[in-house]
Amino acid sequence: MPYITVTALSHPGLLRDHNEDSLVAGPWTLCGTVTENPQTLVFPLGTPLVVAVADGIGGQPAGEVASALTVRQLAAVGPGLGSEQAVREALDVCNRAVYAAAGRDPELGTMGTTVAGAVVLHESLVVFNVGDSRVLSVTEEGLHRMSVDDSPPLAPGHRTTSLVTQALGGTRTYNEITPHVTTAPLTPRNRYLVCTDGLTDPVPEPTLADLLRAHDTGRAAFELWKTAIEAGGPDNITLALIGIGD
Repeated sequence: MPYITVTALSHPGLLRDHNEDSLVAGPWTLCGTVTENPQTLVFPLGTPLVVAVADGIGGQPAGEVASALTVRQLAAVGPGLGSEQAVREALDVCNRAVYAAAGRDPELGTMGTTVAGAVVLHESLVVFNVGDSRVLSVTEEGLHRMSVDDSPPLAPGHRTTSLVTQALGGTRTYNEITPHVTTAPLTPRNRYLVCTDGLTDPVPEPTLADLLRAHDTGRAAFELWKTAIEAGGPDNITLALIGIGD
């Protein structure tokens, strides 16, 4: 029977005093905590399986609350996410939930989060994101970015930016979102990397590709994390590697 593997890891990095990232894989969520080692989960292929990361916006209050709200909502509705429209509606609910929670508690103020992920279906993958967390396909030829960064144009000489042009929540007045949602064929020989910018900011994509060509499963996740740490670990690092087996 075909199956899905999800290997996940979340770590605060070296400079942040706590972890504002969260992660969902099917009914399993990891919110604002640390995994000492990569964890691999196995799911049957068939029922929609959502795998996503959410990165609380730094410099604003309660990013970990916004990211946790988002992944828990996605976990609750995950089995029903069988189409692009269902994903768009779920992300809209997540956005409204973040704003509603912020409105109930002044200490949560302008909390917000990015989100990126994929819903694994029997023969396809629904990829989505709001913000600058990413989804990448891992093929024999290298990495292909499947998500679309919501970021302003880069300054000359800069490879990254911490600014986002769209997020769930993040402002005092409600803003609608326009999620990036696409469908791609599910290719069993490929793997898919879902991650926050704590991985992709310090580690260029060609380096990520080299590591993923050299390693599989838990070792690959560990080497990705280790490389981000060796590059300074400037932000929270959360990632999930999706594979298809039979």
